[in-house]
Amino acid sequence: MNKEDLITRILKSIFFKTATRKAGKYAGKGLAILELLREALTKAQDVASVENKGIGQILAEKITMIGRMLKAYASGEYKIIPWSSIVKIIAVLIYFISPIDVIPDFLPIIGLTDDLALITWLFTSLSDDLANFEAWEKGHLKSF
Repeated sequence: MNKEDLITRILKSIFFKTATRKAGKYAGKGLAILELLREALTKAQDVASVENKGIGQILAEKITMIGRMLKAYASGEYKIIPWSSIVKIIAVLIYFISPIDVIPDFLPIIGLTDDLALITWLFTSLSDDLANFEAWEKGHLKSF
C-alpha cells in the first residue's frame, strides 16, 4: 500500500470522521485544545522513549511545532489561521492520541504508520499556514 492509498483510507475511515466531528467542539475551547496538545506530546515522547526513537522524534518535533501555533491561537495572540485549518489540526491530534484507528497503535512500530502518514499529510496540506505562523513567530519573538 503506498502513502497516498493509506492517507485516503485514513481520511475516509470512521475513526478520522469521528475525530473531525469532535474537533469542531474542541476548536472553540482554549483549555481543551491545550489538554489535547499535552496528550499528543506525551504520546509522541512515550513513542520516542519506548518504541522507535526516529519515528517518535519526528512526531514530537512536528507536534511541538503545531503546539506552538495552537497555544498562540488558544491564547488569542495568533488568529491568522483559517478555522478549517484549526479543525484539521485538532482532528489529526484526536486521531493520533486514539489507540484504536486504521492501524491500531498496539501493533509494534507498524501501529504508528498511519499516525505518521497523517501528520505528514497535515504538514503538507497546511504548509502555507505553517509558513505564515513561523514568520509571525519570528517577528513576535524579536519584539520581546
